[in-house]
Amino acid sequence: MKKRKKDSTAHRKNGAEGGMGDVIASIGKTVNSLRTAKGLTLQSLSKRANLSVSMLSLIERGKASPSIGSLVVLASALGVEMTDLIGNGSSKNDRLVSRAKEQKVVQTNDGVMRRIVKTDAAHGIEIAINEYDVATANSPKPVKHQGFEYGIVLQGELQITVDGVKNTLMAGDLISYPSTQPHRIVNSGSKRARALWINLKRE
Repeated sequence: MKKRKKDSTAHRKNGAEGGMGDVIASIGKTVNSLRTAKGLTLQSLSKRANLSVSMLSLIERGKASPSIGSLVVLASALGVEMTDLIGNGSSKNDRLVSRAKEQKVVQTNDGVMRRIVKTDAAHGIEIAINEYDVATANSPKPVKHQGFEYGIVLQGELQITVDGVKNTLMAGDLISYPSTQPHRIVNSGSKRARALWINLKRE
């Protein structure tokens, strides 16, 4: 019985790792298809997204896991929603209720998770719940893209740098800024942090 339990645990672990690899591969194929359909080269998309050509190449080939920040920037650069880059979950956005089990989720290898609660392209809004493990960030370096965003810390502590200015937010605090300003979000606390994030397409 003990051996069977051990094997079962290993199977679940390997399955989870395989699933993450499938998601990364799917995102890479989608980015490549969208880029090609828009007639963009790796170099031109690199300039739009402020990501290196080598990193874009790795993402498209499913060899690198993009950060949440990189996914947001890539979606903006390609003129699509972040949900368009993720292949899991429901694609219908016109429902009155958004059920948790149907919401799209992306989790990066570095311990950051983004659950997209609602994407409303008609009104230019995306609502998400972001979770950060201790000492993790939305991206390795500050990112910028089109739009405006509001963030409310629900649990833990986040240090949010906007245009070079560091702001420490605790549970209940809100921050708002144009997404065109370089920004980076870091869990600077001692426990997992959660935040409600609202991204608007326009400033």
